[in-house]
Amino acid sequence: MSETLIQIGRQQSAAPAPGRREGRPEWLRIRLATPASYHRVRGLVERLSLHTVCQEARCPNIYECWGEHGTATFMILGDVCTRRCGFCAVTSGRPQAGADPLEPEHVAEAVAVMGLRHAVITSVDRDDLPDGGARHFARVIAAIHQHNPGTAVEVLTPDFRGVPDALDVVLGARPEVFSHNMETVPRLYRQARPGSRYDRSLGLLAAASGRRDAGAAGDYQGRIKTGLMLGLGETAGEIASTLADIRDAGVEILTLGQYLQPTPRHLPVDRWVHPDEFAAHRDFALSLGFAHCEAGPLVRSSYHAHEHVR
Repeated sequence: MSETLIQIGRQQSAAPAPGRREGRPEWLRIRLATPASYHRVRGLVERLSLHTVCQEARCPNIYECWGEHGTATFMILGDVCTRRCGFCAVTSGRPQAGADPLEPEHVAEAVAVMGLRHAVITSVDRDDLPDGGARHFARVIAAIHQHNPGTAVEVLTPDFRGVPDALDVVLGARPEVFSHNMETVPRLYRQARPGSRYDRSLGLLAAASGRRDAGAAGDYQGRIKTGLMLGLGETAGEIASTLADIRDAGVEILTLGQYLQPTPRHLPVDRWVHPDEFAAHRDFALSLGFAHCEAGPLVRSSYHAHEHVR
């Protein structure tokens, strides 16, 4: 790991004094704007009874993506998650049984109306389903490709709890990008991602990369992507080690963003990561061989996603 990364990590690691709540720094100020395109996207989502991670996860970029770019990240399989991650604003609990059979067509219609050339599909965790929702993902991918043949599909999936064949079902539908977020460093998994395991998530990415690298007819030919949140309490050394693990797993595209506490019930922000540190981590990631690294305080998994695959 470069000395630059170590120094920047130390400079930004100071925590607020006990009982003192620090406001967000200037570089995390969000410009609010709701032009006609914002209301058009919102109206379409409501008309088709769709869920978006933009709303459910309280994404700070919703005004830019909906308002300036007319894009959205669709969240399938409902809006209730079977896991309770310490960083996530999505509702946890017991989902309604099954999956909406009309959802694939509705998502495909929304993609067509919005004129998307790159559609991002994610989901809640559905550990109640035998396949974790893999077949529903495949149906959504197929519907988008059928009705929008010029649109690239990026999927951001759960780990499927290691269910056999779930990955093959999703990759068999040929998404142009397969993504699964590692989220944080191994030491913080127990508090940030209870119900998930670092080795299982890393193994899923490695398996997806292995399907592609096999090179045999019918194997997956898309790209592999993941993302991390910074500011949960990780050290510079842990970040560097995790990035090396991810690259060794065959991941090509990486996103790094600032963790933002969605409500007082969620994990607190340990520190505000300076943009210069994000730049240093990006340089280090590229030195490891990542094809693309999007890094910055407001970066999220699907932020500028269409630019990641050029």
